[in-house]
Amino acid sequence: MLLTKPPCHRNLCAIILHSAKMLNFNGYKLSMYVDMHVVACHTNDMDPEDEKQLDGNEMYYLDFKKKDVVITKPPSLGQFSVPLWVQYALLMHKVCLYNLYVAVEAENYPPEQIVIVYPRNKVLLGRRNKLICFVNNFFPPPVKVKWTKNDVEVTEGVTLSRYYPNKDFTFRQYSTVPITPQEGDVYSCTVEHNGLPEPETRFWDTRETALCGVGLTLALLGVGIGTFFVIKGKNLN
Repeated sequence: MLLTKPPCHRNLCAIILHSAKMLNFNGYKLSMYVDMHVVACHTNDMDPEDEKQLDGNEMYYLDFKKKDVVITKPPSLGQFSVPLWVQYALLMHKVCLYNLYVAVEAENYPPEQIVIVYPRNKVLLGRRNKLICFVNNFFPPPVKVKWTKNDVEVTEGVTLSRYYPNKDFTFRQYSTVPITPQEGDVYSCTVEHNGLPEPETRFWDTRETALCGVGLTLALLGVGIGTFFVIKGKNLN
């Protein structure tokens, strides 16, 4: 569905640029020029814009009030016409407003978490392993990642993958750091990106492993006790 008036109280502007480099064979002479289409829309009552340029020279634009195309090309380019441009420009204006509306809505529902830190393998104290910092749902790429161990920056062995696209046109990226965890160690992964108001940091420490171990032990102990009572009950019967 195309929206003609995004529900927004702020004055926002969106611009769509279509640009292409064109080759022109004029006899034996090869020339190149840049063809650009500019579409601008606003959330207030400012007039939208739809303009066509060739090598930086304005060719024509749409007068949205009169719904008419205004030719402004240099005389040297000769005569030409732009049939159906009014309909096309009005459609692009709706697309621009829709994209602007989607961007505003996305600000109201940001991703809950874009940085997650977890171990590659089961963690054993004193055993070599790797921590993975998974960064997701960011745009545009790339991101900056910094690791620390006990508040000291770590650079040795740190890797950063290339960024991979998601289906919603955001990106994801991985960073790893080698570790040999000891009791009390605290690691952190800090991510910087232009879309974040401030760097985002996630912590990981060996207490998480200890708590997981205690939970697993209690769970196994509970299973063992339950099995014992079942067997004992059958024997009594």
